[in-house]
Amino acid sequence: MIETPSLVDQYCHGVLRTELGLGTFEAQLARTEGPPAPGTTLFDTQTGFAVRRWCPPLLGMEPHCHPARYLARRRELGVLEAGRRLLRGSGITTYLVDTGLPGDLTGPDELASASAAEAREIVRLELLAEQVADTSGTVESFLANLAESVHGAAAGAVAFTSVAGTRHGLALAPEPPGPGEVRGAAGRWLSGRRVGGQLTDPVLLRHLLWIAVASGLPLQLHAGLGEPGQRIDRTDPVLLTDFVRATAGLGTDLVLLHGYPYHRHAAHLAGAFPHVFADSGAALVRTGARAATVLAEILELAPFGKILFSSGAHGLPELHVVGARLFREALGRVLGRWVAEGAWSLADAQRVAGLVAAGNARRVYGLE
Repeated sequence: MIETPSLVDQYCHGVLRTELGLGTFEAQLARTEGPPAPGTTLFDTQTGFAVRRWCPPLLGMEPHCHPARYLARRRELGVLEAGRRLLRGSGITTYLVDTGLPGDLTGPDELASASAAEAREIVRLELLAEQVADTSGTVESFLANLAESVHGAAAGAVAFTSVAGTRHGLALAPEPPGPGEVRGAAGRWLSGRRVGGQLTDPVLLRHLLWIAVASGLPLQLHAGLGEPGQRIDRTDPVLLTDFVRATAGLGTDLVLLHGYPYHRHAAHLAGAFPHVFADSGAALVRTGARAATVLAEILELAPFGKILFSSGAHGLPELHVVGARLFREALGRVLGRWVAEGAWSLADAQRVAGLVAAGNARRVYGLE
């Protein structure tokens, strides 16, 4: 039996503090551009079935119970108690939390308290730039304050994360933009921007990436499926190849988040470049009962010291549970089969499981 006693969730978000009805719960199960089609439900997905398999027992119910019964039990316990039971039943011992999403989500401290685990902050670069823009009156003050803010955030964060792929696409010019180019782009963006306006300018997105690279903290890059409304053809991680080459040897690790359905491409980059790592997270949550097949495909190409577990969870504590349980089951199934076939020794399988579950993340992010 392959054991993973400790899990470091190297990318996730906080959980909602509010009670949820059926419709609002379903909306959190899948990041769609609208409600389910009439006569259908988002519980009829791999993620929905995984929630019904793994979460009811943590709330004192039988697996696979009807969604309405499960949500009634959730409301009976209350959002805080249900969240506490679910998070503590996930088996995750450390959370790295992206605090850059809007909404009534718990921060790292609250998540740590509810889960009786450790939690550290990941800073989202684009949100940081938008907050700086809200309080900067001129281009010069914006650029100076931005550099200072990134430097200050690096002192307390465990990593930076970027959604440049979601905002513009990953086919960005690989080199750092010049000072004049940056000032011109900042002037155009600030002049036409309202408070809270999103950063989508490709020059400023590149500028942010290179400021983050200079900090030396690991830089997470979103790829593959992600936010509703994005063009998935623009988020294939192979589009980052030139940027990856440009950052080689600078001392900053790049972590390719999510990746699916381009997870083999992310695994290839992790195998080709010493400073690139591949995430196995959201791919497993989306594929549910097929998670072992997807994880095996990542293990085909990426060195075993370059793969990191995450849940990618957002909003629902159930997604932390599902991410952890599917990962453990998939890893045990894949590595267990290779041991049974004689391809691997049990000792090697156990060592690799420990690396992917926690050891790699502890090394990359400098966790104690």
